[in-house]
Amino acid sequence: MIVVDGEIIHDPGQTRFPAESVQLAIEVVSPESLTRDRETKPVKYARAKIPHYWRVENHDGRAVVYVFEREPSTGAYTSTGIFHDRMKVAVPFPVDLDLTAITARRRAADPQ
Repeated sequence: MIVVDGEIIHDPGQTRFPAESVQLAIEVVSPESLTRDRETKPVKYARAKIPHYWRVENHDGRAVVYVFEREPSTGAYTSTGIFHDRMKVAVPFPVDLDLTAITARRRAADPQ
């Protein structure tokens, strides 16, 4: 998922955006994408100068969000937080999210 500057959207079906318009890239990790989302994509996003990167992982059926911000002098991401129960950040925009309310699809469908 990406968050872009609103003025760049010209068509609701638009699927490509210039990197400089992307303010945040979010990856939801699956077992198949673990290495790409932890190692490959952050390097590519940092090189593209995307200021913020969030990685969402499933830990025992609960969402954990890893938050990174691009450090301008090095061009690399630095961790600004790991959120387990509640995610509260001010940049790139205010977010206050109860992560305990998010359940994995399989877990939510499980009657127990």
